[in-house]
Amino acid sequence: MTKDFRQFALTPPRGWNSWDSYGASVREDEVKRNADYMSQHLKSAGWQYVTVDIQWYEPTADSSKYHNFAPLVMDEYSRLLPDPGRFPSAANGQGFKPLADYVHRLGLKFGIHIMRGIPRQAVHQATALKGTTKTARDIALNNICPWNADMYGVNVDLPEGQAYYNSLMDLYASWGVDFIKCDDIANSVIYQGTHKKEVQALRQAIDQTGREMVLSLSPGPAPVKNGAFFQQTTNMWRITDDFWDDWRLLLNMFDRAEEWSAMSQPGTWPDCDMLPLGHIGLRSVDGPGGDRQTRFTKAEQRTMMTLWCLMQSPLIMGGELPDLDEWTSSLLTNADLLEMDDQITSKHQRYRDQQLVVWEAQSPQHHYFAIFNLSEQDLDLTPALLKRFAIPVDGETIWPEQTSLKGVPTQTLAAHDVYLLKN
Repeated sequence: MTKDFRQFALTPPRGWNSWDSYGASVREDEVKRNADYMSQHLKSAGWQYVTVDIQWYEPTADSSKYHNFAPLVMDEYSRLLPDPGRFPSAANGQGFKPLADYVHRLGLKFGIHIMRGIPRQAVHQATALKGTTKTARDIALNNICPWNADMYGVNVDLPEGQAYYNSLMDLYASWGVDFIKCDDIANSVIYQGTHKKEVQALRQAIDQTGREMVLSLSPGPAPVKNGAFFQQTTNMWRITDDFWDDWRLLLNMFDRAEEWSAMSQPGTWPDCDMLPLGHIGLRSVDGPGGDRQTRFTKAEQRTMMTLWCLMQSPLIMGGELPDLDEWTSSLLTNADLLEMDDQITSKHQRYRDQQLVVWEAQSPQHHYFAIFNLSEQDLDLTPALLKRFAIPVDGETIWPEQTSLKGVPTQTLAAHDVYLLKN
């Protein structure tokens, strides 16, 4: 009997992804050093996934800008393989197994990014499909990705189309992959939303391997009308386009969080995207651009972490882990915050206007309240304001930089900051 895929991610997954730092160009040594850091400093706080993002099969990748129609590394069955120039342990057809083994020895889990579909070069060359007499050209659909030229879609109405996805997932299972991030599938601006047939094909392909692999869909914004479909097929799905260190994007996330928070349930998690914290943009030139420390203020970083955890989004760190400073490390390892993220059983936005947002959440142990200051000015947290929203003054603060309101007539909440407490 196939195990229910929801069991693979009963709490929101936490991990690291290479995109915010390296774009399409990450190399094996860089993955290893981030995995080493996670194992030593973050694993004890529940961080476990190490994911290689897009185009690990593209030898000339050097940033987050794609080289359209560049030759890709591929096997005889139309399946992409890691470039040995960037991933030396993948030489001689070993694929990602040696790197996955390395990550597993650290007590962590290994993930890869894939694009929906079958390589364009496989279609043009009419290369073979494992276990069938058809070729890549026979199963290809011209519903191509609008922002990356590597792939055609797959006609999964044909048994050979499903067989292709099965052979992909069989290969990844043999490598020891624990996490699949599939792109150009949760939402398409050209093909009217979610590529449902290929999502279902991926679900079936993973299930038939017998291996526990978390399935994550990108990019967003995923259509809210498809929420129930995602819950039946996948562990996490992006509710936004690429998220970067820009207050306007964070402000917009409050709308998405309100829409999606009820869908966050054990095993199925709406995904607010990666956390652009710490040192980012080492070779990724997207977002605000440049090799930089995050442009979010400390107040905005608290707000982002609080909102992600209140709605129980997966937490996927985008910054270079070995370069973490004490402040950023404290954000990622705040025990009260992460306990809230893991254990909430209900949550919702209680109030919103142009300046103020109030959220409430409940776990078996605690009652949580958050006041977000969306304005450009300080906000006075007065007894009258707390009484208006029935927020107890004797709650414990979760962010250590803030003090209890008990016995304090007024406390100031800075612009773009959040006050988070538990009872």
